[in-house]
Amino acid sequence: MLVLVAALLLLGIALGAVAQLPVPVSLAAASVIGCWLLIFAVRERRTR
Repeated sequence: MLVLVAALLLLGIALGAVAQLPVPVSLAAASVIGCWLLIFAVRERRTR
């Protein structure tokens, strides 16, 4: 749970920085964060 909170905090910081970054960099960062969260969700489902 702590990892999820940290991920959301980093996502919030990244969203604040998105206004300063070019669109391709923002999309790349969003895809990396999204993939990481997807992997986290799959691993959590498997443990149950």
